[in-house]
Amino acid sequence: MTITALAPYRDDKGNTIIYSGTGGRDVTVEFRGSNNTLEVAETANLRRVHFSFDCDNGVGRIGGHKNGNFAAYIRIGQDSTVIIGDDVTATQSVSMTCVEGQTLTVGNDCMFAVGCQVRTDDAHAIFDVRSGERVNPSKPVVIGNHVWLSNGSVLLGGATVGDGSVIGAGSLVKGEIPNNCIAVGTPAKVVRMHTAWERPHLSLSKPYYKPDASTVKKSAYWNMTVLEPDYPNFKYPDYSKASR
Repeated sequence: MTITALAPYRDDKGNTIIYSGTGGRDVTVEFRGSNNTLEVAETANLRRVHFSFDCDNGVGRIGGHKNGNFAAYIRIGQDSTVIIGDDVTATQSVSMTCVEGQTLTVGNDCMFAVGCQVRTDDAHAIFDVRSGERVNPSKPVVIGNHVWLSNGSVLLGGATVGDGSVIGAGSLVKGEIPNNCIAVGTPAKVVRMHTAWERPHLSLSKPYYKPDASTVKKSAYWNMTVLEPDYPNFKYPDYSKASR
């Protein structure tokens, strides 16, 4: 069953859409299995969003918007859950997949740039020829509040990104990234800590020069980076050469 406009819905297979808003015309929902639930906040501003519930017992939840909009292709597999918080925006469609009973969570006020992917899985199984064991199991993904994923960044199963952090363009995250830091590379590594970012665009929001924090309104996410004692092999970056 394919639904081409977001509205309250329930079928004889137990598939349900919970939505009381009026702005869901640019949304497609596919139900291929049974007992799936999609819950969308009344104030959600969705733009070209496609939900694909491939199996049974999937759950999707999307929060509301005060500003901006969200565009995505979201695949939800067997017994899996995708939760997206309030005020999560996407410049263009972000690809999300969650299968094999996993959970993909996105906090509030996150920002996805062009070409981002978030995956709990690799889409296809890989096995060890000798033992027959699976070598690429699906794993949950957790994105904190106020996280900025730059152009082309990819988060794979097992990725965790703390509140207030920035993932650099073209980076691939497989493990843990702490809060309030910048991580870049493949795999992504922390290159700067104790950072904060804000949404006002450099050329679309006055003032058009933003040399220091006095030029923006600070959000609640201005915090020092906190590292867990076992954060893998972290070395404090040497900033002394940054301006040379």
